[in-house]
Amino acid sequence: MLFLEMFLLRSFSEVCTHGYQLFILIFIMEMCSCLSQTCAAPQENKNVFSDGVTRIDFVLVWEESVNPLKSAESNELSSGSSHDTHRKWRTEFLSRLQAAGLHQEMKEVVQGKTKTTYVLLSAPWNVLCYYAEEISIRVPLQVVTTPISNWSENILEKLHIPNIMAQDVPNLPPDYYTCQFRTNKLERFLGNENKDTFFKTTQRHQILYEILARTPYGALKRGEVGVDRLVSEKVLTAAFPLHEGPFEMPKTPVDPQSLNMRQILHHYWACWACWKKYQPLDHIREYFGEKIALYFAWLGFYTGWLLPAAVVGFVIFLFGIWQMVTDVPAEELCSSGDAFVMCPLCNICSYWNLSSICYTYKAGLLFDNGGTVFFSIFMSLWAVTFLEYWKRTSSILSHRWDCSEFEEIEERPRPEFTALAPMTVRNPVTGAEEPYFPETQRLSRTVTGNMVIILMIAMVLIFLMGIILYRSILSIIIYRSQNAFFIFSAGRIASLTGSMLNLLVILLLSRLYTYLAQILTRWEMHRTQTKYEDAFILKVFIFQFVNFYSSPVYIAFFKGRFVGYPGNYNTLLGIRNEDCGSSGCLIELAQELLVIMVGKQVISNIQEFVLPKLKTWWHRRKLKPAPSKEVIDEPDTEPEINPWETNYQLLVCEGLFDEYLEMVLQFGFITIFVAACPLAPLFALINNWVEVRLDAQKFVCEYRRPVVERAQDIGIWLTILQFISYLAVISNAFLIAFTSDFLPRLFYRYNAGSMSGYVNFTLAVAPANFTQSQTSCRYRGFRDEKGQHTQDYFHLLAIRLSFVIIFEHVVLLIGRIIDWMVPDIPEEVEIKIKREHYMAKEALAENQSLSRTVLEEVERQTSELRRRIQSPTNSISPSSSPSPDHEDKPPS
Repeated sequence: MLFLEMFLLRSFSEVCTHGYQLFILIFIMEMCSCLSQTCAAPQENKNVFSDGVTRIDFVLVWEESVNPLKSAESNELSSGSSHDTHRKWRTEFLSRLQAAGLHQEMKEVVQGKTKTTYVLLSAPWNVLCYYAEEISIRVPLQVVTTPISNWSENILEKLHIPNIMAQDVPNLPPDYYTCQFRTNKLERFLGNENKDTFFKTTQRHQILYEILARTPYGALKRGEVGVDRLVSEKVLTAAFPLHEGPFEMPKTPVDPQSLNMRQILHHYWACWACWKKYQPLDHIREYFGEKIALYFAWLGFYTGWLLPAAVVGFVIFLFGIWQMVTDVPAEELCSSGDAFVMCPLCNICSYWNLSSICYTYKAGLLFDNGGTVFFSIFMSLWAVTFLEYWKRTSSILSHRWDCSEFEEIEERPRPEFTALAPMTVRNPVTGAEEPYFPETQRLSRTVTGNMVIILMIAMVLIFLMGIILYRSILSIIIYRSQNAFFIFSAGRIASLTGSMLNLLVILLLSRLYTYLAQILTRWEMHRTQTKYEDAFILKVFIFQFVNFYSSPVYIAFFKGRFVGYPGNYNTLLGIRNEDCGSSGCLIELAQELLVIMVGKQVISNIQEFVLPKLKTWWHRRKLKPAPSKEVIDEPDTEPEINPWETNYQLLVCEGLFDEYLEMVLQFGFITIFVAACPLAPLFALINNWVEVRLDAQKFVCEYRRPVVERAQDIGIWLTILQFISYLAVISNAFLIAFTSDFLPRLFYRYNAGSMSGYVNFTLAVAPANFTQSQTSCRYRGFRDEKGQHTQDYFHLLAIRLSFVIIFEHVVLLIGRIIDWMVPDIPEEVEIKIKREHYMAKEALAENQSLSRTVLEEVERQTSELRRRIQSPTNSISPSSSPSPDHEDKPPS
């Protein structure tokens, strides 16, 4: 713009006479000034009260029918009807909110036969200061000038390679040294001269939610406390903070610096074209808070680390294809003809030739080859290294986002816990009086919850046995069908349909148990939100672990182990035990993994893409049967849709639990059973590229704005991931040793010098008393003609057990070395933490002499405000709104 102005000035000065130069110069300067204002003008803030000044911090909504007949019928009911009770609760709740000092403005919108009431809430300065100190809000002391960079950007810069992942996102939130807010130290904080912008929008939302969550509306003994209970009881339809304007880009070109944060996130993050770009984590944190930002940081970090795993897995898969073409035992099997007559697979089945499974046997080599051993070791070390570097990244982000000491010092008790706890005790760390729930009562409730977990796990195992019997019975039915095609594929049909049925059972039981776990965890009365979420997550994960992994574990380690031998088969409920397919159990395990993992991912992505759009369309259609008409507005005007109405049409944010659970279960599939499916990391990578954008679009476009939650890390999910990484080492060791053919092939090559004759080596001859019509048949196993184990069996058993011990010790030792070499907190972060502690100490030091009168006045106002908030007897009409002229005075 400056260049344009100079160019025009110079041009006109050359062609115009001196008499008109002054007028023209003034005109040009005014035009350029208008153009610059048009490009950079900030968008109008519509999230305000009718006075155009008071900011809206939170919105409460409820709906009522305006049908006269329906209202008359409801009035004829007893006075204790739910309609009257809900109205009484709302009145009491709004009265207590006004007693706590919140400003209110009520809007009523009639749409068809429904009247929707919106209560707009705003916190004045004195309420913000009181609760900011109460819940340990952190405020800025000094700007951090150190530039932010990441390891991939630094490496590409050193190698002089263009970084296609970088993008210039406008309005980067500045980084500050911060400390906890203190009202009497206000002048030492940055931005203290402007009360409207001193607290960030997300901090105002936190304060409002804290007030709403701890305000009672009825009897405390019955738990009638907080806005969440009102929403669950359908007294209120919704309670939410507002988004900062629309997410759509303006139709006319504007300066990117003038975009609101929601538009920036949509354009530079949620669009599909940004799939290869870095996520703007600081912008996400600024708009959605630390908890959601940490989830997307972890998801992006995990997705980036999947790239090398996917590449190595794909190379191993290509090695399997080469092995399938050149494998000597596979060529022997395919060219054997009638040389190997196999025993019947069931009691009514007939004999069959081993050569008939030529293609299936070769397909098994894609997953069962020597490369899987290397890949198992690689993935075990990959998991350990990934988690260690995530700890470093997490510590960097938690310090940059002022959460490095959140759980130990700053985290306050849950508002519901504060309202329902029967007693108070002194916090040994902060010295403040805090609500307390006796540990003995919590322990008894926890034991009861664990019994429910055991009961649900038993139900999962019952369903697993049912699916095992289903596969056996379906195979028998297919063999009796006399259809040659179905008889040939009976085992594969039974296995595939069993996997699909198992996936359906898994999804149904997951919904049921998640609902039960929420009730049990709420009943256990955990003190902080972190402990509450950890208890809930642990309950659900234990169940989901058994639910999702029971079938793969059965196929990998138990199926085919207790079959017996011809003439002495073992049975379950009169049905012969399941044996592995003709090509071994590993290919069945790969099939099961692909069906469960990929099937669940496809179903989840369809649900995340389609269901929110359908729900949003239906909600908007339901809320727009007639033109909107506000009761308080003039009837002649037809106003545009207000932001609180637009936000109400969006969906409720469902939190991060399902997102984390989906990714953690995926992490288990690609580590615990990776020896059976080297392509699993590739499928996970493709899914996660889609998942990041789907989740981003949901939060930016489809969901109402969630209340900001702070978090120090990803919580107990990190402990679960570490448990899975250790379990993966043991699981892969046993998979290679007992399920794969790797060790038998190695043993045979060592003794025979080549792989010629390996197929005959793995087959045993059936006992004479089993053969019919003098036909000798073979079966897989290392037994003699009497059914006894041969020496080769015991030699292989010793080799397998030795391999498990060596594999487990070597991999865990290398993992421990990696853990020791990679510190959890980088040295530069430790220095920054010490610097911040020093600055906070200096800022809050008592080096000013305050008069006794001022201190007593501050203490009196604080005590009075606390008494009014906690008093259960106040009753003030919610319809009136405090005058803006008295905004800075404490409520009297």
